[in-house]
Amino acid sequence: MSKEKEMAQIACKALEEKKGEDIKVIDIHDVSVIADYFIIASGSNQNQVQAMVDNVEEKLGRAGFEPKQIEGTKNSSWILMDYGDMIVHVFDEENRLFYDLERIWRDGKVLDAEEFLK
Repeated sequence: MSKEKEMAQIACKALEEKKGEDIKVIDIHDVSVIADYFIIASGSNQNQVQAMVDNVEEKLGRAGFEPKQIEGTKNSSWILMDYGDMIVHVFDEENRLFYDLERIWRDGKVLDAEEFLK
């Protein structure tokens, strides 16, 4: 398994553990040099969003992956976690609908998140 896919798998499991909703994995390596994978998930409130972000950071850190940058604060409704080859976006429901990253990155290939949760 590639490093990128391993990171995506760990991140998806961490999001699911904190009851992340509508987890999407988008393979963008053919359409962008930004990253190979975008992972998008939403939480129902700021506390859940923060719990999801904390769990992703902890689980990836234990596996030896450190974020290059994290944008957003504890009170943010959208937090971006940049791991180089993978970027995780965690939103509250309202902002996820507003920013609609799935539409913006529709040229990427949406992968089955369940596959990453096995």
